[in-house]
Amino acid sequence: FVLIFSLIMQRRWFLGKRAIAALLFCFVLLLYRQACRSQSQTRRPAGEDAFEALLQQHERRYLQHSRNLTRLISQLKAELQRSAVELEEQNQSELEEFLRKQLRRAEIFTGERLPDEFAVLPFETFTLRRVYQLESGLARLPVESLMGQDRRNELNGALEAALHLLNEPQLRDSQGCFKCNFSLMAGIFRTERDKGTLYDLTFRENSVPDFRRLVFFRPFAPLMKVKEELMDASQILINIIVPLADTVDAFRQFMQHFSDACIRQDGRTHLTVVLFGSEKMHEVKGILDGMSRMKYRNVTLIRLNEAFSRRRGLDVGARAWKRSNVLLFLCDVNIRFSAEFLNSCRMNTEPGQKVFYPVMFSLYNPEVIYGQHIPSAEDQLVIRKDFGFWKDFDFGTTCQYRSDFINTGGFDVSVKGGATEDVHLYRKFLHSSLMVVRAPSRGLFHVWHPTVCHAHLSSETFKLCLQDKALNQASHSQLGQIIFHQQINNHLHKYKQHNIKS
Repeated sequence: FVLIFSLIMQRRWFLGKRAIAALLFCFVLLLYRQACRSQSQTRRPAGEDAFEALLQQHERRYLQHSRNLTRLISQLKAELQRSAVELEEQNQSELEEFLRKQLRRAEIFTGERLPDEFAVLPFETFTLRRVYQLESGLARLPVESLMGQDRRNELNGALEAALHLLNEPQLRDSQGCFKCNFSLMAGIFRTERDKGTLYDLTFRENSVPDFRRLVFFRPFAPLMKVKEELMDASQILINIIVPLADTVDAFRQFMQHFSDACIRQDGRTHLTVVLFGSEKMHEVKGILDGMSRMKYRNVTLIRLNEAFSRRRGLDVGARAWKRSNVLLFLCDVNIRFSAEFLNSCRMNTEPGQKVFYPVMFSLYNPEVIYGQHIPSAEDQLVIRKDFGFWKDFDFGTTCQYRSDFINTGGFDVSVKGGATEDVHLYRKFLHSSLMVVRAPSRGLFHVWHPTVCHAHLSSETFKLCLQDKALNQASHSQLGQIIFHQQINNHLHKYKQHNIKS
């Protein structure tokens, strides 16, 4: 027992000693690590302190540089703003001077003296959907839709500016809605390559007889308003002068169309017929009496017992009016016009300022165009390339005030022949200070009729007559089909035989 106890006591002592040794080792190890950590914190390399100081120095320098740049940017912004204001004022004055210069150069308020009819820059007529143009060339059409993006944007800009002025805030009602409902009645524009584009727009509010006319000018700069006026069309009387020979059937057809266009004008038109000779006097009076039964009594019949002369008839009819300064429309029995054209006649003329020389659409020979199925006279009044052309070489149809007609001397009686007398009067206006408005009119048609070239005409006039006769027959393609119809038939015959064999 004693032996066993002594062995147990020795083993415990031995285990306790080992535990105490392990504890002492751990304590010494902990003290060593603490000493190493404190030494590593107290002993820093000398180069690290210098690097940190250098970084702080650079940071202070960059902060100072940034503050300097911020201050410099503020100063430059203020200087830039001052320069922008000065430049804007300078540019504004230069722009205003440029606009005034372009306005003085452009033919807007007064006419420009031109050497001849070839120097006239015609207008183009447009609506919300179509543009009526006079550009020549077989590929060009007499009327085109507003398909081009540039042209559509250009015209829409002028229309939007006009409607913005018409629908001013003071024209709104109590609910804030526009009280005005304007529709575009007519619009013409032209571009002078060294000056700018002129827009002349006419609007009407519902069925009110007054017109609102606005003129804009784009001198290769922002659009600017030039003129705005209110025109009372109910006070503008048109005296329609028609010289008449022995073409009673043509006169009867003319009067049928005339009644549709003018009876609704509420007394704003007057018809002056200058009849040459007395053979057809009874028939002409019968036609005019029919107009009286339709409550149209604004008719004057003048008879001249002499040979027919268009120049003489128009001159006598114009000078026969002794009342107020009336607006003259020099016409012919083979012309068809609409009430819309009469409004454009009023809008594009101004006494002492403007005369209107519309370009009519001349129709081809209906027997050539339609063959055996010829439509009614009214249904033939269509503007299409295969149906006719803009007769831009004709200057006989015009709207001008009687005072301007008299002041220019009217027709020159010394001019011989029927083809040059109209051009002579036209050139008189080109040489004056009046503005000549030359534009296609979608409501003015020249109806085809047989052309007779008399042998007593001069060589030049006879040649012009034959050219006019050829131009009025059909288009180039239709004349080509007539000339080469035999070759076309032979080709079609061979083509059909080839298809049958195949």
